[in-house]
Amino acid sequence: MSESAVPSSTDPVRQEAGAGWPARWAGALLCLVVAGIHVVDQGGFTVTRDPYYIGIAYHVLEIAGVVAAVLLLAGRVRAGWLLAAGVAAGPLLGYVLSRGPGLPHYRDDVGNWTEPLGLVSLAVEGALFLLAVPLLVRGPRRRPR
Repeated sequence: MSESAVPSSTDPVRQEAGAGWPARWAGALLCLVVAGIHVVDQGGFTVTRDPYYIGIAYHVLEIAGVVAAVLLLAGRVRAGWLLAAGVAAGPLLGYVLSRGPGLPHYRDDVGNWTEPLGLVSLAVEGALFLLAVPLLVRGPRRRPR
């Protein structure tokens, strides 16, 4: 019997921040939904929002959401949950800042707290954050000796 080049599910590298498949699939799906919402909000993959730094932030978020999903499904769970927490926290902070005091050269959304896609985004990002952070904080599961 030969050993596989692919690490097993008992490999400590793949079980760094232990979470079962249901949590990892849910996290991956939520990451992809966050990315998708932002693609829709900016008007498509090839569009960059104004101001330019907001557009770049959207693209970075979309890529990060896909990468986090891949990491979670590939078993690189600690890195996946860490990136997923960022995918959730970044747009949550951006939502509050863009609707509250506004951002430099971007005041279009000041006071626009009830925009429907923004509310959906908040719900998805909140769910992802509430899933990712506890799994990240608790770290690896240790078996009793």
